[in-house]
Amino acid sequence: MVAKKIFAKIFAFFVVYKIKKSYPNAAKIQINTLKTLINKAKKTKFGIEHQFHKINSIEEYIDKVPIRDYEDIKKYIDEIKKGIKDVLWPGKPKYLAKTSGTTSGVKHIPITNESMPNHILCSRNALLFYIYETGDTSFLNGKTIFLQGSPVLDEINGILIGRLSGIVAHHVPSYLKKNNLPSIKTNSIEDWEKKVNEICNETINENMTTIGGIPSWVQMYFETLLKKSNKKTIAELFKGLSLFVYGGVNFLPYEKIFNKLLGKKINTIEYYPASEGFFAYQNSQKDKSLLLQYNSGIFYEFIKTNEFESEKYTRYNLTNVEVGVNYILVVTSNAGLWAYNTGDTIKFTSLNPPKILVTGRYKHFISAFGEHVISEEVEQSISELCYEKNIEVSEFTVAPLISPEKGLSHHEWWIEFNSSNIDLDMISYLLDKKMQEKNIYYKDLIKGKLLERLEVIEVKKGGFNSYMKSIGKFGGQNKVPKLCNNREYVKGLKKFAK
Repeated sequence: MVAKKIFAKIFAFFVVYKIKKSYPNAAKIQINTLKTLINKAKKTKFGIEHQFHKINSIEEYIDKVPIRDYEDIKKYIDEIKKGIKDVLWPGKPKYLAKTSGTTSGVKHIPITNESMPNHILCSRNALLFYIYETGDTSFLNGKTIFLQGSPVLDEINGILIGRLSGIVAHHVPSYLKKNNLPSIKTNSIEDWEKKVNEICNETINENMTTIGGIPSWVQMYFETLLKKSNKKTIAELFKGLSLFVYGGVNFLPYEKIFNKLLGKKINTIEYYPASEGFFAYQNSQKDKSLLLQYNSGIFYEFIKTNEFESEKYTRYNLTNVEVGVNYILVVTSNAGLWAYNTGDTIKFTSLNPPKILVTGRYKHFISAFGEHVISEEVEQSISELCYEKNIEVSEFTVAPLISPEKGLSHHEWWIEFNSSNIDLDMISYLLDKKMQEKNIYYKDLIKGKLLERLEVIEVKKGGFNSYMKSIGKFGGQNKVPKLCNNREYVKGLKKFAK
């Protein structure tokens, strides 16, 4: 074990040193990445259609390859599913990652032999940065679990299809497998409640030192563990637990309830994985922003969110982005995605190295009257409220309510509290005040009496889980939308309100 820890620290030093040395060259690396991708795909159907043989610069690429979303590439994906080769990338993709989009239904995103290693190496490098900075290798002493989708894959014309987390489960490095839980049998259970219950049975007597997954589902795992063990905190059960790895959603709104369940504060690392690629990870405990993966076979473009709807937008890259501006993330990759609009929004906190914060989803906002409230503002407000008033929130979503008969409208905050004796009026007042401080447009609409103060609607305990189950999106990679610009989601949630 001592030798293992020493090796981990030495290996971390060399990997981190190499990555840090490349920081000043990030923009140049990105330009070279684009050239390599274009050259590799010249003879594909997409490359021929878009005259890749004539592209020698970013400007020419922008001229010949427009921004696309999933609906725009679906015809190519359909050809790939028929078994046709050389469509978006040479040969056929190894996998099609299945995602449940909120705007396009089920999507199938290609993952190739070239792009798959990026998902594994980024996860590894995030842990190496952690070891390098903290010197802490205690998480290597015990077992690791990532709550993820089923590794059972379907096949169509030689291409394997499944959830990203299930696909990644097939690529756990051999040196980690003996400490990795749950078993394949348990991980393959489709029913999420049964799966969590069985995971608890497998892990309850183990020395768990690292736990990962989407916060809301890990919370469910913790709560089930405590019921089964009759322990008051997870720290009593897993004394060696020292690291929580998460991705997919902002952890801030869940932090307070996590600390209570854990019984102690532990270090966390945020990942930014997606079916389209592993885009970034947290590389320092002193900084919550994420290191953009500029040298991983992905070329990034950025479009200012306030310009996108006009269609007269500029396509920025690492040579000309700015700190603090909200951008839509667009990717070109060795998975065969070309100027693909991910729908995610980010902002830079640093350019050398390029570091970002994920601010939400472009289509997950509220702008019924031009207020353009984004996820970052809502999540920060919830987090501040929880700490200031000692309140625990299990889950939440926000939607507009347009009331023409009253002449005024407002935002509804549907919140499931873990606390009791909640003063909803006080919480509404405080959240509204915080939102006015964070969003000048919202403040102007409130002051101008075009919007009323937001309303908090309390959801029954377990209500969000019950609703997600009823719509077939319970567990795995599924997430509650934090913001909706319509009332489709909350219409169904209404029956779970208190």
